[in-house]
Amino acid sequence: MKKIIIPLGFVLLALVSCDRTRTSTGWDYMPDMYYSEAYETYTSNDNFNDGLTMRTPVEGTIPRGIIPFPYEKTDEDRVLAGKELINPVEFSDENIQRGKELYGVFCINCHGDKGDGQGYLYTSKRYPYPPASLVNDKVRAQNDGEIYHAITVGYGVMGPHGAMISQDGRWKIIAFLREELQNQN
Repeated sequence: MKKIIIPLGFVLLALVSCDRTRTSTGWDYMPDMYYSEAYETYTSNDNFNDGLTMRTPVEGTIPRGIIPFPYEKTDEDRVLAGKELINPVEFSDENIQRGKELYGVFCINCHGDKGDGQGYLYTSKRYPYPPASLVNDKVRAQNDGEIYHAITVGYGVMGPHGAMISQDGRWKIIAFLREELQNQN
């Protein structure tokens, strides 16, 4: 009888000690952080009159490390930016390589791997309007500041990328564009 009770006890202990997921230790070190009471970005929020959780920054505030861009999305400001802004990035192999990486993330889907406007979104018919060719004579004649302006605030139907790409990164994309894409043709 004793020989049956001891193994049966181990079996019962094993069954009782198992949980549903088998990945949980059964305790939470910091339950107030483990079970967050935070709101998800796009959910409704009763704490605000408009019911939105995602808040826009307070007007007039500037994120750390960001220099305000004083130009608007107008042709006059684009030309002015072309005259006033100078690319501070050295056209080194390292900076051009980083510009290529950023171009691959933010630009290639529309402008294509050759910069000719034949990116996947256009060639797959997912986007009906042809993106600009970055290797034509018109873009080659533009100053770096004009291209920086277009990346930052957008140009035509292209949306602004200033909030997505760091200021330094935008200049590195231009370095890649000038040294690699525009020198191929």
